[in-house]
Amino acid sequence: MKLYPEKLPAALTKGLGRLYLVSGDEPLLQQELCDQIRDKARSEGFVERDLFHVEAGFDWQSLHFSVNNLSLFSDKKLIELRLNSAKQPDKAAAHLMALAEAGDDLAILISMPKADAAAQRSKWFKALEAAGTFIQVWPIEAKDLPRWLEQRITRKRYQIDRDALLALAAKVEGNLLAAVQELDRLLLAVDGNKISLEDIQGSVADHARYDVYQWLDAALMGKAARSLRVLNGLQHEGTEVLLITGVLSRELRLLLGILDETKDQGLEAAIQSARVWPKRRALIQRMLRRTSFSELRAIHAQLGDVDAMVKGAMVGDPWDLLTEVSLRLAGHAITPLVSRTAY
Repeated sequence: MKLYPEKLPAALTKGLGRLYLVSGDEPLLQQELCDQIRDKARSEGFVERDLFHVEAGFDWQSLHFSVNNLSLFSDKKLIELRLNSAKQPDKAAAHLMALAEAGDDLAILISMPKADAAAQRSKWFKALEAAGTFIQVWPIEAKDLPRWLEQRITRKRYQIDRDALLALAAKVEGNLLAAVQELDRLLLAVDGNKISLEDIQGSVADHARYDVYQWLDAALMGKAARSLRVLNGLQHEGTEVLLITGVLSRELRLLLGILDETKDQGLEAAIQSARVWPKRRALIQRMLRRTSFSELRAIHAQLGDVDAMVKGAMVGDPWDLLTEVSLRLAGHAITPLVSRTAY
């Protein structure tokens, strides 16, 4: 069964479904939907939770063991899978299809990047959709961003002037994570419960010198020196590494998806089909004309190493590896700065 994201809260009031597929390339919206499902699961007694990150080389037997073994302290379990792609090989497909037959003592939550038409036609996807609920998360269009921001502000019991709302929407340029962070700062600083244009302008003046999107855009523009300065600033300001990798991973999936679509259409048409914001289209087009699918895949693989370093599963400094990533994004072929060794 397909369900629009905005319909999920009402659906959950009727009870938790047994299986959910949440797909999309907007991390914030996807995370918030999954949070709603997790909260409902806890309220219905699914206090035990097993989380699996499904990547190349994943041990499917560990999932099989989890499905067939409840703990001594709970008779209900939430099993959560985070797929690195909506396109899964045959071996994975067989294990995923088996989840459609899971018992009532299990709730299944599967999240993944955007599932295109081909992925949705696969046997495993159809089996899971038939057994549960499929929610496709779409990016917020530029014309809809002010309304989305206003709704979020209203839910927090604040108001915002129209000119302030438009200024805020222009500032965040479609980056929803940046929008939420900016709102949190504003609501802490504003006097009363109404946000004015002056509040927005003051927030811009007080904003930290560096942000993740400045780094990303500098690298995509090929400005290696600036990207490294911003990355160094992010490190000194205490920015979480996983925030940086999350933003870049989303961007790389977008770029890889566009290049994949160029098999059937021109680059400009593929960029437009991917719903890239108009202000970023020229930047994305220049970036994709100087790189390749294999190079972007290699950079994406490096992000996995960064995450492993953060989690202690691999030896090395994640910031050093992010420096390599920054230079590669900017189009600089380099000798690796660090060696990576898995524990």
